[in-house]
Amino acid sequence: MEKIVVNLSGNSYDIHIGKGILVNIDDFIEPNNEQNFLISDENVYELYGHYFENLKGYEKIIVKPGEQSKSLETVSHILGQMLGLKGSRKSKVIAFGGGVVGDLGGFCSSIYMRGIEYIQIPTTILAQVDSSIGGKTGVNFQNHKNTVGTFHQPSKVIVDIDLLQSLDRRQILNGLGEIIKYGIIYDYEFFKYVKENIEGIGKSNSKVMSSVIKRCCEIKSEIVSKDEKEQNLRKILNFGHTFGHGLESITNFLKYNHGEAVIIGMYYETLLAKRLGAIDSEYFQEIMDFLNSLRVDLNVEDYPAANLIDIMANDKKNHDGKISFILPTERGKVEEYLLHKSQVKW
Repeated sequence: MEKIVVNLSGNSYDIHIGKGILVNIDDFIEPNNEQNFLISDENVYELYGHYFENLKGYEKIIVKPGEQSKSLETVSHILGQMLGLKGSRKSKVIAFGGGVVGDLGGFCSSIYMRGIEYIQIPTTILAQVDSSIGGKTGVNFQNHKNTVGTFHQPSKVIVDIDLLQSLDRRQILNGLGEIIKYGIIYDYEFFKYVKENIEGIGKSNSKVMSSVIKRCCEIKSEIVSKDEKEQNLRKILNFGHTFGHGLESITNFLKYNHGEAVIIGMYYETLLAKRLGAIDSEYFQEIMDFLNSLRVDLNVEDYPAANLIDIMANDKKNHDGKISFILPTERGKVEEYLLHKSQVKW
């Protein structure tokens, strides 16, 4: 089993990575005498709920799967159950699921009784390599992505690679968007590794995925440790997300998984980098060739550019009246570009 430490001032925690470690879940969950809660979704709990059958003191709260559950209505439902079951300030929450459940569990634990402890147990590639780490929580609001939320770090993250065996191709592709991002923004050698091992990733090969997840968690931990509240360095994690979030919003979160939208976002933001002269032709072509090879439909002609840009103009990352884009500049490096709406063309 691997252990990676997220070093934060007064709030550090461990990421545990291994195969089959949920079999011994009791080893990671300290007992207490409070009413605790396990938040999951219907699909995940049906597949893997048996791991928690003997875990004492945890009441399960099950939500519907999918991005539509990332809402204040779902939050109200969860908090109502926690209150009705007499959860206290000493209660704990386990968020057991993909990115949606992780965001919901983290957000609810951050505001219940002004903040209680929670543990992330991510079940998808996307959640294992990205969303379970770093303490970002939140929900979508008025058709805008993650506009209501908090920074609330988990007390630990438990990553069981065996859970990936049940994922279909679309869910693997969903996680691949975030995996590719790490290579482009931070580690070109990792980008090359991902390209060379794309077949193993597509088949959820245990050896390949162990290496990929470990490196992604290391990169995310390094970045979060240096910039917990996204004041500077952590912004680089948003590559592909400004366009991607706009695409998710304009389709009412129904057409694209988050990772698919990020892949498309990386494609168009790389086009934008080329148009601005931020990236050389050779590296531009390397990124574009790989993104094209993933068999994602990159055509967004059904969505008027002006409408997409208007949505991006309301992105929470913007400032000074300009849209914030993280654009690739050289191998393993990106920079923030603040652009007026009139400058956004691809």
